[in-house]
Amino acid sequence: GNGSSEKLWKPPPNRGFVPCIRPSAAYANPSSSRGYLVVHANGGLNQMIAGICDMVAIARILNATLVIPTLDKHSFWQDTSTFSDVFDENHFINSLVNDVKVIKKLPKKASNSAQLAMSFRSWSGADYYEQVVARMWDKYPVIRAKKSDSRLANNNLPPDIQKLRCRACYEALRFAPKIEAMGKILVDRTKSFGRYIALHLRFEKDMLAFSGCTHDLSAEEAEELKTVRESTTWWKVKDIDPLEQRAKGFCPLTPNEVGIFLKALGFSSTTPVYIAAGEIYGGESRMRDLRARFPLLVNKEKLASPVELEPFTNHASQLAALDYLVSVDGDVFVPTYSGNMARAVEGRRRFSGHRTTITPDRQVLMKNFRFFWVFGEGRNVSHRIYELHRRRRGSPRKRKGPRSGTKGKDRFRSEDTFYSNPLPDCLC
Repeated sequence: GNGSSEKLWKPPPNRGFVPCIRPSAAYANPSSSRGYLVVHANGGLNQMIAGICDMVAIARILNATLVIPTLDKHSFWQDTSTFSDVFDENHFINSLVNDVKVIKKLPKKASNSAQLAMSFRSWSGADYYEQVVARMWDKYPVIRAKKSDSRLANNNLPPDIQKLRCRACYEALRFAPKIEAMGKILVDRTKSFGRYIALHLRFEKDMLAFSGCTHDLSAEEAEELKTVRESTTWWKVKDIDPLEQRAKGFCPLTPNEVGIFLKALGFSSTTPVYIAAGEIYGGESRMRDLRARFPLLVNKEKLASPVELEPFTNHASQLAALDYLVSVDGDVFVPTYSGNMARAVEGRRRFSGHRTTITPDRQVLMKNFRFFWVFGEGRNVSHRIYELHRRRRGSPRKRKGPRSGTKGKDRFRSEDTFYSNPLPDCLC
């Protein structure tokens, strides 16, 4: 009924947590730099954002001058954008003036000197940078980081370094003015339909090919995705059992399942749903069932004219930035898969006062969906799904440490990522 649907829109209790990201009294302005850190940020937009913020912190630990990072032009997205196409470069440099010296490009003298290109070890603590990497300054005035993603641990770093990561992420790194302006237009137009759900529908070709998830796809589609996976050299795992992936909860919900899920939670069919996603694999026909349940489906292309979107077209990271902005501002955010975008938006929403983020329990849902197909969408199943997700609405909780029984790299991999939940370091 309507009473329970009101509950759906209400943000979870935030228990009075507010951002606390100012440095401690012991934190000094950057001392004279020991060398230059040149960074290649890799991956899609949200992976690059996390990597750039990590590199700000690493530059601080190393006492280095950070050169504005170059963005990934070779990933699946083939985007030619530079840092200043996507981010407000001057704001970034000025915001960090008391933390790290940031320059736009390597000075001529330095670019002719000896350089060391290295891949920093994943999920490292401050000691790795202070002891192992810092020793390289003796020989090389310039160190190039070949990759930026997951180079810093989520936990057990000095409190001032953790706070700096948050200042970098939530204050220094703003999108370029034209992206921020267009994002605001999209938010306003979506809000004109009423309170909205931002749905991160991770059902694009690259995602399905990478994860090997073929549920609901035709044999031809499954074959096409397998070919993509086999021909993408840097994806290590080629042979994937789609049924096993799905049972473990490693697959995104299909558009149809998302419709069932939102309906079962109690959202009414008049709810505006903003689809934050690239091109949905299978196109309009794959969206049919979801649209039947929620006719008010909108996306960038529906809300803005081709002329308005023209400056961003063919730039995947800029289009993703628009989706990020509309998702951060959504009354409710629902990610169908826990990838980089979902984690970045969730972290941002936690940081901004714990706005409602409903995370589907994919493993449990996959079991329950079987009942749906057999018994139809009855009240019992709906009630069960609502109860399951009552506590999965983004209320404050401490970042989860490693899963018990995991060892080595897997320990770090199983932790909550820092940027998906900045508590306890940056909220108090």
